[in-house]
Amino acid sequence: SHERRFYLSSLAGRPEQILAAVRQHWEVENKLHWMLDVVFGEDDHRYAKDHGPENLAVLRHMALNLLNREPSKGGMKRKRKRAALSDEFRSTLLMLLLQP
Repeated sequence: SHERRFYLSSLAGRPEQILAAVRQHWEVENKLHWMLDVVFGEDDHRYAKDHGPENLAVLRHMALNLLNREPSKGGMKRKRKRAALSDEFRSTLLMLLLQP
């Protein structure tokens, strides 16, 4: 099969440069937003009062970054559950905040 996609953009440049920019955008979407949706269920949260949505988004990003930095084997969901149940593992994650 053959698919054709059209994009509207104000980018100037060669088609190869524009294609690279589009792929870079989708790489962020697939790596970050997908992970936030799957691991943290971000799309299911309904905090709409005051600064709640922004504050919780910052906390989820921080947690995801810490889980990414932690070197043990296992998926993100498993690490998140482990952090919820183990004071020792949670302390290990928080110690990562002190490392440059």
